[in-house]
Amino acid sequence: MKPYKTITLRLDAAHYVRLTETARTAGLKIEPMLRQLIMGVNLRPRPPDTYAALLRELNAIGNNVNQLAYQANARGEATQEEIREAARLVRQAVRLVRDTL
Repeated sequence: MKPYKTITLRLDAAHYVRLTETARTAGLKIEPMLRQLIMGVNLRPRPPDTYAALLRELNAIGNNVNQLAYQANARGEATQEEIREAARLVRQAVRLVRDTL
């Protein structure tokens, strides 16, 4: 086990509140957050809990589009370009959600 060094940090109430809010927003405890900041990591807010559910739903929609495209293509009811465009739109929606959250 590596030997650890302990530091003491004194903060006034306002700075402590800011520190704890920053850690909470990043979804981390204070110690790991400070370690990441020291290493130069750019902290991002933790995605909302609904993020994973939203991505699962978008992926399910994408799977449905693929199944519909397969059936339409097999029956000759859709062109390859229409199928590609539908798949592109689903991928774009997933990217937008990831970039926004």
